[in-house]
Amino acid sequence: MSHLIRDQYPLKGKKVLITGVSRRQGIGYAIARQVAAWGASVIIHHFQSHDKEQAWGADDLSEVVKGIKAELRDDASLYDSSGDFLDPAEPKRLMDEISKNCGHIDALVCNHAMSGSDGAIGELTVDMLDKHWAVNARSSILLSQFFAKQHDTHSGGGRIIFMTSGQRLGPMFGEIAYVASKGALADLTLTIADQLADQNITVNTVNPGPVDTGYMTKELWESLKPMFPFGRMGQPEDPARLIAWLLTEEASWITGQIIHTEGGFGRWRPHS
Repeated sequence: MSHLIRDQYPLKGKKVLITGVSRRQGIGYAIARQVAAWGASVIIHHFQSHDKEQAWGADDLSEVVKGIKAELRDDASLYDSSGDFLDPAEPKRLMDEISKNCGHIDALVCNHAMSGSDGAIGELTVDMLDKHWAVNARSSILLSQFFAKQHDTHSGGGRIIFMTSGQRLGPMFGEIAYVASKGALADLTLTIADQLADQNITVNTVNPGPVDTGYMTKELWESLKPMFPFGRMGQPEDPARLIAWLLTEEASWITGQIIHTEGGFGRWRPHS
C-alpha cells in the first residue's frame, strides 16, 4: 500500500488517556469519541463534583460512557477512573491504576480544568490561586512526568497534549487564577517538548477558543457573533478533530507548539 494513502483507523492499537471527560457537551467527551472512532482504546478520567458546582451541573456518567463505547472499533476498549486533581497524589494514583489495569498508554490529553471560583485583581485570595494552579497546571505537569517515565522502557513514540486558553490573544477579565494556571502550561510546552523529544514524545498545547459546552445563552451569543467570521460558535468537535489528528503518526513532526483552533475568532472586532 502506498504511504500516501490514509489509514481509515489511524489510532488503531493505541491507548489514549483523556482527562476531564464527564459531560456530553464537553470537549473531553468529543475528543474521546473522535479517538475511539479512529480506532483507539480510550481511558477517561473525571471528577463530577466539580461539574455539580457549576451552573450547568453534572451529566449522567453512564450516558457519557455509552456514547464513547458506541464509537469504539473492533477490539478497542474503554476504561474509566475518577479522582480529584486538587489532591497532589491523584496524578500518580491514576497512572499507577492505569498501568495495572490497562498497561502501557500511547497518548495523554490533559483536558481537565478548574473554572469559576476566580476573580480580578483586588478580589483574589490565596485559596483561589492555589486551587487553580493545583488542578490546571500542577496535575498536568505531574501527569506528563509519569507518562514520560513509563516511556523510559518503551521504544514507541508518545503524544502529550495540554490545553490552554486565549490568554495570549486577549484579556480574560475576572479570571486571573485561571489565566495564570493555563498560561503556565502554554509557556512550559517548548521546554517539556525539547526534553521529551529524546524519548520520541511530542508535546503540544491546544487553545480551543470559545466553545459552546453548555454555557452559551442567546444574549451572550448575540454579543459574540460579530467576532466569528464563519457566523457560528465553536463546537466541541472542532478542537477534538485537531487533537485526535495530533495523536496520529501524521503529526509526528509537530512538537513544542501552541496551536489555536478558534475559527478566526476576532477578540477586537467591533460589535455591530
